[in-house]
Amino acid sequence: MDFDSHMSGVVEAAVRAVNLLVPGERGGRPHDGSATPDALADALAEAGRQYARDLPSPGEIEELRGLARRMYRVFAEVEAGDMDAACEGANALMGDTGAMPVLARHNDEPWHLHFHAVDARWAVGWAAAMATGLAVVLGSASAERLGICSAERCDRVFADTSRNGTRRFCSTACQNRTKAAAFRARRREG
Repeated sequence: MDFDSHMSGVVEAAVRAVNLLVPGERGGRPHDGSATPDALADALAEAGRQYARDLPSPGEIEELRGLARRMYRVFAEVEAGDMDAACEGANALMGDTGAMPVLARHNDEPWHLHFHAVDARWAVGWAAAMATGLAVVLGSASAERLGICSAERCDRVFADTSRNGTRRFCSTACQNRTKAAAFRARRREG
């Protein structure tokens, strides 16, 4: 399932930013939400392949962290079945970041679509694109493909791009951890 090549990259960037920057639990261990500028730049560039790898400053990371917390709430509201709150949250993010479609051309690239002012600050530019990507998913039949990991002691987010739309875990590691725990529990009972 691919939302479209651009939107899928932006939604994946949102997932990566939230999972890197928002504290919680990951794979059964505490996650403090810290990310180095290199780790964040690599994660975003890998997800949003159409974007250049820009190294953020610590201040830009903090600004994006605050916006990523708000994106996490969008995923949590979808997980809770509150689509109204999820859509209101995405709308507020788009409004606060000044998200708007604009065609841009830079670095000898062809014209392409951005969802933020070309001169927007780094964090606002990324967050505007991510909020728009989440809004595109929320406004489609695929809205319920945004979720939070079902594994015990993991609260990382995901966007289900599987063909059948039945993903429940943020990673194969969490899925395997859950299956192994269930297997051990059945053996103890049997």
